[in-house]
Amino acid sequence: MELLERVQRRPRSFSEGWSPSGARLGELGLLTWRGEGSRVISEPLPVPEGAPGELERDWEQGMEGQDTGNGFPLPEGRVRWGIGKEFLAMRVVRPWHRLPREAVASSSLEVSKAGLDGAWSNLGKRKVSLPMAGRIGPSKPHFDFFMVYGRSSTRPYDVTKRFHAADFCASRLRISEPRSHGRTNFIQRDERSLKMQEHLKKRLKDRQASGHTNNKLNSPPSSPHKVANSSNATIPNGNGKGQQGAVGALKQKQIGKTKGSPETEVGESDTESRKCDTHLSLGKPVSSNDNGSKITNFLLEWDEGKNGPFKECYYGHLKQYKLTKLTPSTRYSLRLAAKNDIGMSGFSETVTFGTAGVVPPAPAPPVLLEAGVTWMALGWSPPAGGALDDSLTYSLDMEEEGSGYGFQPQYNGDELSCTLRNLRRSTFYKFRLFAYNSEGKSSPSEVVEHSTKPDRPGAPSKPVVKGKIHPHSVRVTWEPPKDNGGSDISKYFLEISEASVGGKWEPIYSGAQREHVCDHLRPGTSYRLRVSCASKGGESQASDVTTVTTAAVPPGPCPAPALVGKAKPKEITLQWGPPAVDGGSEITEYLLEMASSEQDERRVVYQGPAAEFGVTNLLPGRTYCFWLRAGNRVGSPACNGAEITEYRLDWGQVEGSMHVIYTGPCQSYEVKGLTPATTYYCRVQAVNVAGVGLFGDTGMVTTPPSVPAAVAVLHLLEEDQMEISPPFSTCLAIQWEEPCCHGAEITGYNIEYGEKQLVTVGRNTTHVLENLLPDTLYRIRVQAINSFGVGPFSHSMKAKTKPLPPDPPHLECVVFSYQSLKLKWGEGPSRALIPNPTQFNLQMEDRFGRFVTVYNGPCHTYKVQRLSESTTYHFRIQAYNDAGDGAFSEVCAFTTTKSPPPPLKAPKAIQLEENTFEITWEPLQPMKGDSIVYILQLAAGREFDQVYKGPEPWFRLPAAQTNCEYRARVCAGRQCHDLPGCPELYGPYSPSTVFCCQRREPGPAAAPAGTEQAQSGKRLREERAIAIALLCGFALVAILFAVVIQYFVIK
Repeated sequence: MELLERVQRRPRSFSEGWSPSGARLGELGLLTWRGEGSRVISEPLPVPEGAPGELERDWEQGMEGQDTGNGFPLPEGRVRWGIGKEFLAMRVVRPWHRLPREAVASSSLEVSKAGLDGAWSNLGKRKVSLPMAGRIGPSKPHFDFFMVYGRSSTRPYDVTKRFHAADFCASRLRISEPRSHGRTNFIQRDERSLKMQEHLKKRLKDRQASGHTNNKLNSPPSSPHKVANSSNATIPNGNGKGQQGAVGALKQKQIGKTKGSPETEVGESDTESRKCDTHLSLGKPVSSNDNGSKITNFLLEWDEGKNGPFKECYYGHLKQYKLTKLTPSTRYSLRLAAKNDIGMSGFSETVTFGTAGVVPPAPAPPVLLEAGVTWMALGWSPPAGGALDDSLTYSLDMEEEGSGYGFQPQYNGDELSCTLRNLRRSTFYKFRLFAYNSEGKSSPSEVVEHSTKPDRPGAPSKPVVKGKIHPHSVRVTWEPPKDNGGSDISKYFLEISEASVGGKWEPIYSGAQREHVCDHLRPGTSYRLRVSCASKGGESQASDVTTVTTAAVPPGPCPAPALVGKAKPKEITLQWGPPAVDGGSEITEYLLEMASSEQDERRVVYQGPAAEFGVTNLLPGRTYCFWLRAGNRVGSPACNGAEITEYRLDWGQVEGSMHVIYTGPCQSYEVKGLTPATTYYCRVQAVNVAGVGLFGDTGMVTTPPSVPAAVAVLHLLEEDQMEISPPFSTCLAIQWEEPCCHGAEITGYNIEYGEKQLVTVGRNTTHVLENLLPDTLYRIRVQAINSFGVGPFSHSMKAKTKPLPPDPPHLECVVFSYQSLKLKWGEGPSRALIPNPTQFNLQMEDRFGRFVTVYNGPCHTYKVQRLSESTTYHFRIQAYNDAGDGAFSEVCAFTTTKSPPPPLKAPKAIQLEENTFEITWEPLQPMKGDSIVYILQLAAGREFDQVYKGPEPWFRLPAAQTNCEYRARVCAGRQCHDLPGCPELYGPYSPSTVFCCQRREPGPAAAPAGTEQAQSGKRLREERAIAIALLCGFALVAILFAVVIQYFVIK
């Protein structure tokens, strides 16, 4: 007990001896020092809110029966806890509820320091340099992280502990797996400290060897940092500055963990280290090892997270620095050096910390790498701005166009591309991409749309011949394929080959049309035709083959006949060969013509299939000319010795102004698009190898009359365009222009409207369609009629009938008054808040029997004022809109009520005797034969009681109480004799009259009455002033509310 009391008497000298400057414990973080004048006051640090493990124990918990290590028990309430205010920090005393045995056993500050160094060396911690003269030794920065030795993890952890000599005396250090480190720079202060150091070493070795725990749960810790390592560990990037904020922040994270569990503490620290935000908070150094000279500045360097050379990030005297704007999921290496007046120290050991990851940013939308008919390859790139070493996975969602199922996941993996199969051909799909990392899921990328390729189209239909087959040309047409492969056909290919050769196919057409004229063909030749098509999906197969044989033509010119043998006097024999061109048909006959000269008329001397003929009956010595023509099944040509290659057709409506409309080998041509009942002129010329022949005779052709042309102009007539306006709710007026008659006079017109309803009119070009439905849309078209029939319809015109005029609403009176009537009709608001197409016209009958308009507008109520009492008025109402004015309603009669009597003036009270008063008031004249009655009310307190009702304008009040104040008021009533039951209508009460019954004394009695009247007048004036003030206040508040609503609500 004496030893404990000696320790308890030592704290002030202990703290003063520790710091030569008088504030050393404040630098160590144990006490805060402030000066008040000449006094220096030390205050303990703020108490933390608590921490896991032993920090969560209550202050008084487990104090009874504990041992101090010296054999002295500490019963509850025996120890003066005020020692902590001068000696120990509150955060050390609060976790452990007794004095540690080191504090009890220590005899001086030197012994405590020596014990700290000894325990530190034996427990395997890092080396600590005590102050010494000369240059300052290396100092390691303290970072607000919780790290523990001996825990295997995928991320390396550094271990940093903060210790002070006084803290070691306050509690015991607890370490999971101690390591052995050398002890350097230990200075022997005196013999006593060396003995204390040896004593502590011996006790620690004995405890480790024997495994004696000495009731571990109830024994004091060897160092306050047994808990400080966990309690002082702050969130890596939190806002904790100093030890108090660190402890408070950590407690919120570690609520509910098992006390004293190393695995729990390490796991929590690991989690907190990985949850780094984008800034790193640095605390002050472990100890102030200045080696005799005060540290003036600190130099903090880092590698900027690039694993490169260290660069300066802070230089100054502060003991903490916050790194901001860091990159997520990045490891940063830091080191610290201190500077005093002697120079700069060496750098501390390098520590490495990593910032936490964040959810990756939204990736770029996937791009189409390649697409097929039923598959699609997509690729994407990592999100911009993400960590390079962050492992990402991707999720690809797809939505099929028109499916209605929304986005469905299609791929999930870490690859930057994927191939989707079993898709529909030529279909658009929407895609979006998500990125995942260990922190969560990113926002989706922009939605993009990609399409699969179309398939090859099917083969078109077999080509067929359209029209007549000509000798040198043929027109063919075909149908598109039944399966276009998912895309439109862009081009057709027509190929031709001669059937006799059966060889090479030659393309003769390529285009989007499904019809082509194959020209430059040989007459009487068989050709094979086939067609194929192409789209975005590729080229289809060829269609089935069609065989076409061109028409034959007369054969070409024959070679000149040759003389066979010698000519005889009256007979010669001629022989010839077939023509070079047979015209596509076998030669069936030859035609031999003869004449005496080229100018003479030719005559046929032979016609037959033989190639030799003897001409007889000739005159001797004469010269004869012979011509030979070959014929086939088509006939024989008349081409002046050369084949006709083409014909040219001139056409026009004027004989002197014609133009070529056809050039080709055909001997016929169909002219289209002619006007009926019109005369045209035409002529033809032939062309062969020798040149262009002369035009033939001009022909005149007149087209026959036909049905009229289509009506070109059709429009709707408005009201201002008609002399007599029809009801446009059931009628439509239309007008059109007369079309061309085409050679026959127009006799009438057919008008089609509605559901193909047809009406026939005469030659007029204006007509009114009647009996239509109101507010209905109609499609109208017109066609002309002549003797040949009906012409085509004109273009359709849409016209809508107007709605019917509205019916008159039901009129009623909702409020009756003696000088006004409030009328209401229909269903709707009393005020037109929105535009209403329906308007109302309210009329009232005047004294001359005429109805005059009293209201015109969209509202459904109206108050007719300035009316006479007990008078009947007649009203009627009409509704109208854009369709027109509706009918008037039936006349309604409404009667005003009788008016009540006007208010009376205040009655007068005259005292007749000592207790008798006579109350009088001004009488009223009878109202339209109705008599007037009066009601007098008298009040001696708050409530009025009726004391009189009758026709007289006075009342005598007997037996009035002396010195009692009375108030009297009166109202007039009207007796309605013409109404059943003779009801009475009462007007408002008059102002009150105040009078008092006083005992009469001898002498003049006018003074009390005058005084009473003066007091009542004064009271009346005060009441009026109060009423005026209240009225003004209410008016001002109403104005303020109106202004607020106008400027802050409506606008």
